[in-house]
Amino acid sequence: MPISYNDKSKEFHLYNSNISYIFNILENGQLGHLYFGKKLKQRESVEHYLQLRSCCHTSYLYEKDFTFSLENIRQEYPSYGTTDYREPAYQIEQEDGSRITEFKFKEYKIIEGKPKLNGLPATYTEQEEEAATLIITLYDPIIQTEMILYYTIFTEIDAIARSVRFVNLGTQKIKLKRALSMSLDLYDSDFEMIQLDGAWGRERHITKRPLFNGVQSISSARGASSHHHNPFIALKRKETNEFCGEAYGFSLVYSGNFLAQAEVDHSDVTRVFIGINPFEFGWTLENQEEFQTPEAVLVYTDQGLNGMSQNYHKLYQNRLARGKWRDIPRPILINNWEATYFDFNEEKILEIAEKAKRLGIELFVLDDGWFGKRNSITTSLGDWESDYDKLPDGVEGLADKITDMGLKFGLWFEPEMVNKISLLYEKHPDWVIGTPKRNKSHGRGQFVLDFSNPQVIEYLDNKISKVLSHTKISYVKWDMNRNITEAYGSTLPGERQEEFFHRYILGVYDLYERLTRKFPDILFESCASGGGRFDPGMLYYAPQGWVSDDTDAVERLKIQYGTSLVYPVSSMGTHVSAVPNHQVSRVTDLKFRADVAYFGTFGYELNIIDLSMEEQTEIKEQIKFYKKYRELIQRGTFYRLLSPFENQGDTAWIIVSNDKKTAILGYYKVLANPNPGFQKIKLQGLDPDMEYICNRRKETYYGDELMNMGILLDTEFTGFSTRGADNLISYSGSDQGDFTSQIYLLQGDR
Repeated sequence: MPISYNDKSKEFHLYNSNISYIFNILENGQLGHLYFGKKLKQRESVEHYLQLRSCCHTSYLYEKDFTFSLENIRQEYPSYGTTDYREPAYQIEQEDGSRITEFKFKEYKIIEGKPKLNGLPATYTEQEEEAATLIITLYDPIIQTEMILYYTIFTEIDAIARSVRFVNLGTQKIKLKRALSMSLDLYDSDFEMIQLDGAWGRERHITKRPLFNGVQSISSARGASSHHHNPFIALKRKETNEFCGEAYGFSLVYSGNFLAQAEVDHSDVTRVFIGINPFEFGWTLENQEEFQTPEAVLVYTDQGLNGMSQNYHKLYQNRLARGKWRDIPRPILINNWEATYFDFNEEKILEIAEKAKRLGIELFVLDDGWFGKRNSITTSLGDWESDYDKLPDGVEGLADKITDMGLKFGLWFEPEMVNKISLLYEKHPDWVIGTPKRNKSHGRGQFVLDFSNPQVIEYLDNKISKVLSHTKISYVKWDMNRNITEAYGSTLPGERQEEFFHRYILGVYDLYERLTRKFPDILFESCASGGGRFDPGMLYYAPQGWVSDDTDAVERLKIQYGTSLVYPVSSMGTHVSAVPNHQVSRVTDLKFRADVAYFGTFGYELNIIDLSMEEQTEIKEQIKFYKKYRELIQRGTFYRLLSPFENQGDTAWIIVSNDKKTAILGYYKVLANPNPGFQKIKLQGLDPDMEYICNRRKETYYGDELMNMGILLDTEFTGFSTRGADNLISYSGSDQGDFTSQIYLLQGDR
């Protein structure tokens, strides 16, 4: 079992083939951190990594001992106030108002596999030998409370999952003011911090900055993980690039308010946190009540950022996503939104579906506007019943007709929202989130339902289940188009209002769990104004999500590139959309849009009725290509090669099959350059001894050539054109300038 305990040195060592995680029990009964990184040899003790030293102007736990100060000790899950002045991982307020705690080691247990987290999404195992879990119980006798730390190390993936459970065994109630999922004290601060930032329409752009003394953090207080920051940070060495060097990743399996933080102290020790945002958080525990934190997933690699990402991809694709659709190819869809918006009837929908079937599309998705009197964004949310003026036979009849064509049928919902103009609001205005006697702010004419109220969950479960059980539905798009303001839970007492945000997201998870269990054959796709809640928590219930509302292929290069830092290609909903693009009014050709969208769960969101015959023929060929290589794209190993945040926006990535016999390289040029130099890209992940045929070349290449010498890219705009037979420097006028793409298909043959 890849976890050992040395009773003499009181050290725990978690390890697999590549990594080690070591910590010990300190003389005061708390836990001290010793090492996390590349695998170390097993030895009796590494206690010499625990450095006790005297230091002026600090405090010490024991009288006449001027060495044992928690301020100068790296710890596993630290508190504030008993000689440690840094920010803590947790804080507990007691009935007398005090917040000092002393949790000391009580017992440990090592088990095979990984226990489930009740009510929360988390990674899992299917066979016990896939992982081992260390469970450590600490106890504070004054408040009679247990703190239980969970550490799971995966056998074949260089990742450790951590979480914490608090159990109140005493008679007095306690209040958690802070309960983060993990803490890690690193030896030094010679790192750059990477975060995924943005806003609506430009999510998960990569930001890098050197660590500095003090606190640097990202967070959300919107009720969702948000467009603006993703619940993930990485620390990398300054020399680390995509292909080599050390990096630590910290990802939170959670969809609500979060905090990710690095604090560099006066000794250049870096303390890293990730977990529920302490701002607007509090949780009261009565006798025998407990609180479970979300799960944090830590990754270490010395194989660069691609090495970090591939660990996350493998884990999240195979042991976070669940259900029927985890392992099977996802259908190519068409969504009617950009084609019709709210202006549709059954005849128009059937016309689009018929054309989609002829082009080779597999799934038709009816988006917003099918229910109530939904002709604008201001009405009918919450009334999940068919609009019979648009659909005379309801969605049930429409689904029958579309499935009879040989297409699968999908439907859009926005369960968390309600309009004031709706039957639901008329009946239950008290179900809307809002602080008593205060204004209720809206977004898009919508208000948020109180998912901390069990009645709301019960209503939506019944309402949506009725639609799903009476309709031939294969797919559900779950949207969420605004964040929470004036946060208040109408069913919570005043002293528990700080529990609201967490209870809200637990309600979201509850409804997702109910529906996915009842309808295991339905593919759920998450959406939150595009990418506003694209996080590991959602991936547990919905194996794919809308990456962004920005449908422009050029902008999607940055969005998909940044997203891939943590999330597998199979989780990214990627579509070919109409031009001029609705977010930036950019025009890109059909080929470029498809070449970007291939690297995800492929589909279309445009009016195929208006396309020319030439465009329809091109779409047919795109669909044939994707179907042929879909399993490779969705299940292969993904490498980032050129970053759109550098190189004037030039981007390149490659997906390699597990047997290394097939690879697809995507190269994208955003700006044309006159008479450019020779350009080549060194590939990754190929078999060095295998000979590869390239679809764009007459020559064959060995894998070692492609990875060490690279492949020469097609060069344009040299001033030389063979189209002008009599004038070799003539300009044809038909060359594509900006926004060009090249797809290289590599087929290996031993």
